[in-house]
Amino acid sequence: MIDPRFVYLAAALSLVGAYGYIRDTLRGDTSPNRVTWSLWGVEGVLAFCVEVQQHVGLAALMTLMLGLVPCAVVVASFRNPHGVWKLGAFDFLCGAVSIGGLVFWAFVNEPTVALVSFVAADQMAALPTIRKSWLAPTTESPRLFFLGSTNCAITLLTLTKLTTAGVLFPGCILVADLIVGLLIVSNVGPRLRGEGYGAPKPKMA
Repeated sequence: MIDPRFVYLAAALSLVGAYGYIRDTLRGDTSPNRVTWSLWGVEGVLAFCVEVQQHVGLAALMTLMLGLVPCAVVVASFRNPHGVWKLGAFDFLCGAVSIGGLVFWAFVNEPTVALVSFVAADQMAALPTIRKSWLAPTTESPRLFFLGSTNCAITLLTLTKLTTAGVLFPGCILVADLIVGLLIVSNVGPRLRGEGYGAPKPKMA
């Protein structure tokens, strides 16, 4: 384990990643999926509240960033509506299932089951952006996701006590961010479809 104060470094890295992603969104170079980012914002803030109640410690600061950064991305997306990813049935289905998981989390009395439900809801929210990174990686910016996975790794290392409440949420975010980042930089989706790097940016509103 490392000094818990390293969580401040993680928060700083999160801000750096957020700045670049929001800048690219405002320019129209990045097209955020509002389903993913809206739910990530809500879930991050809710997870922060839970971690504060369960006395997770400084690591909760990183969770708060996981909520505030998506909220800022959603706000930025409304400043450049022509650069926003056009939502389809898959996006709305994932969003509905994610919201259902949050509702279940809010009412279930078993803490472990509730936490698993919450994390499952978060991962469902990530699926539209994972799919988008497979279909059109040029509509995404990888730096935020790689920094996000780094931030979560630092957060996990700062935990003085490994608990399900402290580990599960940032751990799953780490994996999801890493998957998205690798899909973007590898361009594997278009490559396997024979489209190459010159493929257009489809499905933007």
